[in-house]
Amino acid sequence: MLRECVIVDGVRTANCRAHAEKGWFRKRTPDELLTAVFDALFERNKAVKPEDVEAVFIGCANQSGMQHDIGRLAWLAGGYPESVPANTICQQCPSGMSAIEHAARAIMCGEGEIYVAGGVEDMLNVKMGQGMEPPVRLYQRYNPMELPMGPTAEKVAGMWKISSEDMIEMAYYSHKRAAAARDAGKFKDEIVPVEGENEKGEKIIVDRDQWIRDNISRESMAGLPTPFKDGGVITAAFSSPLTQGACALLLMERQKADALGLSYHLRYKGGAMAGCDPTIMGIGPIYAVRKLLDRFNLTPGDIDVVELNEAFASQALACLRELGFEENAPFKKTNLWGGALALGHPLGESGARIVITLNNIMKKDLPDARYGLAALCGGFGNANATLWEKV
Repeated sequence: MLRECVIVDGVRTANCRAHAEKGWFRKRTPDELLTAVFDALFERNKAVKPEDVEAVFIGCANQSGMQHDIGRLAWLAGGYPESVPANTICQQCPSGMSAIEHAARAIMCGEGEIYVAGGVEDMLNVKMGQGMEPPVRLYQRYNPMELPMGPTAEKVAGMWKISSEDMIEMAYYSHKRAAAARDAGKFKDEIVPVEGENEKGEKIIVDRDQWIRDNISRESMAGLPTPFKDGGVITAAFSSPLTQGACALLLMERQKADALGLSYHLRYKGGAMAGCDPTIMGIGPIYAVRKLLDRFNLTPGDIDVVELNEAFASQALACLRELGFEENAPFKKTNLWGGALALGHPLGESGARIVITLNNIMKKDLPDARYGLAALCGGFGNANATLWEKV
């Protein structure tokens, strides 16, 4: 019989701008951000000792430079036990979600009882694609001009007929809802305060996401340039911004959590990965979510809460419409505390971050909701989705 995996806790740093002069984490390194969330997990859950952890799984999209084998090296740099192994996982943007799935499946199979899973990305110190050398043969199969993220978003907008007006509404409500959640203190339980520097170089405690725009304006968004295509529709307002951030979850076998007196709200129901044409990589969640729901004989109507990473407004809208979840913002059950257009998208972190936020939404705002879904697309046509059920 398969065992049950539950979320005991989940924490993250704030998501900050990946900017050499204005980013609040510009003088922090990715291992330091991971150490901050590791420390918080064990401080908040004193019944669990670091040496009790079976393994650590950390997602990271660009594993070069400071992020080379970042899961293991951050664990060691943080002073944690050498005896606990770590695995750094890459699935591009879904990397953090893949880390959760690996841990959850290990628990369900009885390979261990306590795991730490999460993700990290420092898009300032490790640029997108840094050190990457794609196979030459890839360009015999796909047009290299259609593989970068911006052009994929433009292509999806054209194929799914996503209008600028609808993307403006999506971006507007992403920021408005993120700001409302922040102001109501809803992120307080998941964001770990970390020292950083403001734009003036002054030391500050960073306990809120930097990208949220309080003065978001539909009119200003309508006038932005379209850098990815002449006469295109994708602008900076409709694109997730470059970000630094880290997160981690404490996942546990349910009976072990009970024995330790630890509380939980959600259990892992299952996950599904899927692939698609990399030149329209943003629509990957369509296939991952369908596969996942079919596996459990569920429909979109059975899902109470959705966290869908907003890599671009065009791909998120295409996925929501194709799956039958939503048509236009403001959404009724999707990204209720805002999405990546406002919160930022540290690539390898986001797949785990949206699970943390989903867990908190279902605990705080919708405690009677039964099913929650988290999904995201990824570079080169990767996609992932996980299903969570109230216990």
